[in-house]
Amino acid sequence: MYRTKKEKLYIRDLVQNPAVAYPAYYTLSASLYQNEMLRAALAALHGFDFSSYTKASAHEDIFKMLHRGGFAIFKEKYIVGYFGGKMMYLESSGWKGMPAVEEIFKPENWQIC
Repeated sequence: MYRTKKEKLYIRDLVQNPAVAYPAYYTLSASLYQNEMLRAALAALHGFDFSSYTKASAHEDIFKMLHRGGFAIFKEKYIVGYFGGKMMYLESSGWKGMPAVEEIFKPENWQIC
């Protein structure tokens, strides 16, 4: 079976003085490593600069952004993407399935671009 090469994207390469330094890196596929929208979302999250983001007013706004290939920020803690019909959040070791907890259904917990 062919395994795609994973690369580490270090936060210090995106933000000089990150407000949130943990995790120090994210493990990404080569295509997502080069994705400018993901890099911008990570820089906003770790720099705690949400000036280009707004609170979502409805779940339609969140999915509109995700369907066009963007990345939302959940609770000012996680980058969320939409892959293969699944919402996934980014951890240091890679993408994880988003658990269906009550908080994900509240639009005020989401920052969208």
